[in-house]
Amino acid sequence: MVYVRYMREDFAGRIFVLRVDSTDIGSSQGTLVADLAFLAEHHVRPIIVAPNAAIASNWVRTLNRNANVAVGLSGADAALLPAAHRDHIGTVQTGILATLTGAGYVPVIEPTAFALSGDEIAVGADEVASAIASATDAARAIFFHESGGVTDPQTQAFLSELTPAEALTLAENTDLEATLRAAMRAAAHGVRAGVAAAQIVDGRIAHATIVELLTTQHLGTQVTGSILFAA
Repeated sequence: MVYVRYMREDFAGRIFVLRVDSTDIGSSQGTLVADLAFLAEHHVRPIIVAPNAAIASNWVRTLNRNANVAVGLSGADAALLPAAHRDHIGTVQTGILATLTGAGYVPVIEPTAFALSGDEIAVGADEVASAIASATDAARAIFFHESGGVTDPQTQAFLSELTPAEALTLAENTDLEATLRAAMRAAAHGVRAGVAAAQIVDGRIAHATIVELLTTQHLGTQVTGSILFAA
């Protein structure tokens, strides 16, 4: 199949980071679990970042009902996410991620950072996903958001593609929802740090992850490092 050949050539052996949201377990797990299994079969290595510990645990249980592949991690595990300063993370320690993904496991990460005091500090899931994607040289970072992508607040036109600079500029507009702005900033920072592309998409859409990885048409908004020129 063309899609499988494309997958093997472009994504086999590569990491992709998926930032799930609070709606995914109930509304999209029927296709997302199957999508993750399909990707794993073709040697694509997913890493899931959840918005909080409870949802991370739920994802671990959900995935392990189908296959024994999910491993829950916090920022303290193997000092994965050291705290840099208040509410932010330092340099990601990728050793545990390389070990798990290389052995075929799917890390499911809760957004906490490990402080020198030994405490765990809550940090933003979008920042965690962006930092992990950058540190692991991910081929893609996908951010699930119920908006399905970015709409220009002035023209109401849906924006299917943005450069990092455009995404960061729009993220300053308070007419956009705060959680969407956070995803936009994370996507832009990830791409600027070396991630090939980042997408903001509605995770409730069936097979959204597969479509974003395998087609040139996007269900949501893609942030890439390319420079777009007006015609």
